[in-house]
Amino acid sequence: MNKKHSSLVKLGAKIRQLRKDKGFSQEDFAAEVGLDRTYMGGIERGERNLAALNLIRIAKCLKVEVGELFPPVRNLLID
Repeated sequence: MNKKHSSLVKLGAKIRQLRKDKGFSQEDFAAEVGLDRTYMGGIERGERNLAALNLIRIAKCLKVEVGELFPPVRNLLID
């Protein structure tokens, strides 16, 4: 199994938090966004490097700006 990138883990956690704050189950949210539930789970666990279009879909469904999906940049690492 590949090591999870810490920035993707933080991004996934932020998306999970926003999803839960909006009252979505992971399954219902994935269906609303148009993504497979297992793919959505991989995003939330930091196992997926998201494409921009999927970030846009997630933000639209949550009714937030794309930038709100990300934790503060000072907390993200690029390695």
